[in-house]
Order: sequence, then structure tokens, then C-alpha cells
Amino acid sequence: MDVVLCVTGSVAAIEAVKLARELKRHDINVKCFMSDGACEIIHPHAMEFATGQEVVLGLTGKIEHVKYAQVDLILVAPATANVISKLAYKIADNPISTLLVTAYGYQTPIIFIPSMHHSMYFAVRENIEKLKEQSISFIKPKIEENKAKFPDINDIVLHVLRETSKCDMKDKKVLISAGATFEKIDEVRGITNLSSGKTGVEIAKDAFIRGADVTLICGRMDVDIPPIFNVVNVESVTDMQNAVRKQVPYHDVFISAAAVSDFIPQKEEGITKISSSAELDLKLKPAPKIIKEVKMINPDIFLVGFKAKYNVSEEELIKSARKTMEESDADLMVANDVFIEGGGFGSDDNEVFLIDEAVVRVLLTSKGDVAIKILDRVAELFK
Repeated sequence: MDVVLCVTGSVAAIEAVKLARELKRHDINVKCFMSDGACEIIHPHAMEFATGQEVVLGLTGKIEHVKYAQVDLILVAPATANVISKLAYKIADNPISTLLVTAYGYQTPIIFIPSMHHSMYFAVRENIEKLKEQSISFIKPKIEENKAKFPDINDIVLHVLRETSKCDMKDKKVLISAGATFEKIDEVRGITNLSSGKTGVEIAKDAFIRGADVTLICGRMDVDIPPIFNVVNVESVTDMQNAVRKQVPYHDVFISAAAVSDFIPQKEEGITKISSSAELDLKLKPAPKIIKEVKMINPDIFLVGFKAKYNVSEEELIKSARKTMEESDADLMVANDVFIEGGGFGSDDNEVFLIDEAVVRVLLTSKGDVAIKILDRVAELFK
């Protein structure tokens, strides 16, 4: 994958080195163009180091504006009010603006990352909207301290990967539950589990890259959630159940990756904090199985369920997953043993079985790779 990174004269140009390095970590070949203003903020040698290629500072007989106009993507990061407005009116008076006008003529995808004072950002909104109507993409900046700031680099990378992916889930609405539920015993105590939410977030990232519109229903999470997703925050099983009931009718795919409690404590009315001076008998009642309701609400949804067991045989794990699959009418099950060394709850890695008509074992690997395997199967089965 070939990307041209255009760095213009915003102070956010200092982030361009890190952005280029992160893009290269995803096996993206990066060629850099720098404006005169950008060169006053960071030295071209820094971008040459980050990309491993000579930086384009001016146009020569090599016609760089044509040579690099037909890449997979042009990323303008940071993008000043000046460069945005010039493309809006197709002005080509420097190497970057000339490259962009040429690329526009070739219909090469272009993404702008505005970075400027908030008043300038407001002033160029008309030009931004004009470019959006011409299929030019923009990543929203972080509005802080009266400035339109450079967004998180990982979020930018997700947008780049989405723009250049095969988009096999384009325009699909994907709902994902993630994290752990928490059930109150009293107002200061409760029961939960060790789910970190990592798998759910990794699935959400890959679904976004594939072109999906992603909504996350999040219980307790031990991982950061990119702001690019629609997020519904919940705490208890009942909260999760209500959120799923509300969202399921409007989605094409539901991936139930959250670790939902199997039991709910029976609390005594009027007690805000149970005394610790005496023994306590804690009564638990079975929690509702949310996954069993999904197909009754939306029969057309593609349903992916998860089944976690502890220290069981492979045969027993698959049998248990198939039972849940039949009871919920799920289209695909993801089963794993949380006892496995190096994987499971809280870990960055996992080993799972993908179960539909066939059974596919995904050997111990990163949860990001597990997410890709799951969505490869979803994309294959759900046309």
C-alpha cells in the first residue's frame, strides 16, 4: 500500500514523524511532501528518517506532482486552512497544492486532518463542506483549548486502513458488546469478572477498517475506546439487556463479545452498605440470557455468540458452544477456554474455535488477529 503524506505548516507538524512511523508499522509505504511552513517547524531530515525516503520539497523535471498523484491514498496531516481552501478552489501554486489538484483529477482518495486555531477552523467550514461534497474525506480534530488539535495517531491510522481496505463490510451496521458487567451487592460492593474488553474493541477496529458503521455497547473496560465508534455505556446485566434490545433492530450484525454475568445478587431493600461485622449469605439468581432474545427481536440479524469455559476438554468446549448456538439460533460461535496459558481474560492473546457448520481452530495469537479471523468468517458467511 502506497500513501503520500503531505505535511503543512501547522505546529501539529511535530506529530508527523510519529504518524509516518506508525503507518510504516502497518506495512504502508510512505512518501512525504513538505511545505515551506512545515520545514520551519520540523526539519525534512526527520521525515526522511521516518519514511525512509527522500522528502519532496519542490517540483522538478521528474514531475513529482504527477508521479505521486496516483497512489492508494493522499493524507494531508496536518492540514492548514490554507491548503484546505486552495484545494476547494483548485489552486495549484506550490508542490502540495499542485499534487492535490492533480490527484483530484485522477480521483485518488484524499484525507485531510485539519489542525489550526478554532476560529480558523470555523472560518473554513464552508470550504470543508464543499470538499466533502466532492468526496474528499476529513478526520475531525480534537476541539480543546480553543484549538482544533491533531487527533490521536492510532485513530488516523484506522481511517487510513479503512480508506485503503477491501471494505467487505461496507455500509453494514455492526453492533458489538464488550467488557464486563457489574452487579451490585450493595451500594459499595458488587460482583464482576476479569474481562478486559480487548477482544470487543479489536473486533470493532477491524469492522471499522472493513467499512462498517460500528456501535459498541461497553460494560466495564480495561482498554481505551477509540472515539470513532458510537458508544453505549452500561453497567449491569439489565442495562446490557436494555441496550441490546434497543440497538438490535437497527443493525445487520451483532457480535456478543461481552462477558455478561450469569448471576444477579438478590439485595435486601433499604440496605445501602452491608455490615462487615457478621457473616454474609449471598443469594444469587440466574441472569437472563440476552443472546437468546436477539433473533426474536431481529430475525435477519447475523448473530455471533461467545462461549467461555474453564479448564475443559476441546470436545466439551465445542459441545457447549453448539448448545448455545442452537438455543440462540446464532450463526457463528466463538469458543475459548479461559484456562489456557498465555490467553483469555485480561491477556493480549487468545486461542479460540470458530464454530458454524465447521469448526476452525485459531491457535494462540494476538486478539487483533483473532478479531480479523472472526470477521473474515462473518464476511464470508454474511453476504
